[in-house]
Amino acid sequence: MSLIEEVMRRSAHERTAAMPGSVLSSAALRGGRQPAAPPPLPENFVPVQYRSAPVDPQAMERHRVLLRVPDVGISRAYKILRTRVLHRLSANGWFTLGITGTTAGEGKSLTSVNLALALAQDVNTHVFLVDLDLQRPQLGAYLGMSYEHGLTDYLTGQVALDQIIYDIGVKRLAVVPNASSVENSSELLCAPRMGEFITALEAQIPRRIVVFDMPPLMVTDDVLAFAPRVDTFLLVVSQGQTARRTLANAKEVLAEMNLMGVVLNRSTERNDSPYY
Repeated sequence: MSLIEEVMRRSAHERTAAMPGSVLSSAALRGGRQPAAPPPLPENFVPVQYRSAPVDPQAMERHRVLLRVPDVGISRAYKILRTRVLHRLSANGWFTLGITGTTAGEGKSLTSVNLALALAQDVNTHVFLVDLDLQRPQLGAYLGMSYEHGLTDYLTGQVALDQIIYDIGVKRLAVVPNASSVENSSELLCAPRMGEFITALEAQIPRRIVVFDMPPLMVTDDVLAFAPRVDTFLLVVSQGQTARRTLANAKEVLAEMNLMGVVLNRSTERNDSPYY
């Protein structure tokens, strides 16, 4: 049974009374071989200094960002997801991860933010979190970021790369936000400047992971257009919201891509025990 077929099976019996605003509870990921240990950082390694961008704790708490949600169950779930993702990335030599959903409102942007934060907690991993939902950017708002320029400004040639990468005060995490919505998003994603952007990020830090918050799969052609530039994808679906038919359609589209796994969001199943 495929990942999406398993989620479809669960979706057929899901409870529609799932609590609004709850986040990741379980993740279905393909297993992989035990990855090799990550290479150590060079002794003379000095992290690149990015522009500082203040964030709003109240905005993060309102959007249930991991830094401001003291929920052991949520934290544990993201750590499990992080470890599974790191295993798969390391086993395959992958560095770029796209996160998408089927339709709007399934929690793919929150999953992108919280997974990036969880990944950055690994002392050997440096993370770029990039807002690639060019028609409906959300990451800056989720974090309550204050910044001047975003990704669209770079892709349209208005600013340089170092003007759009920000330090929000989290070790090993840099954020590339976006505030300008554009209609020709898939064209920008296929443009040479987008390729230069990815190459520049990958060249900056040892064991770097680039997490792209992508638009929903069934809403635009952006994911299809950008897929050749991404190593692998995670699909976020929502219990009580994602329709079985929509999942079936997504399965057909994702057959052309490298799908790492499916994240089930807003699941009513929780494990709040203090130990295991």
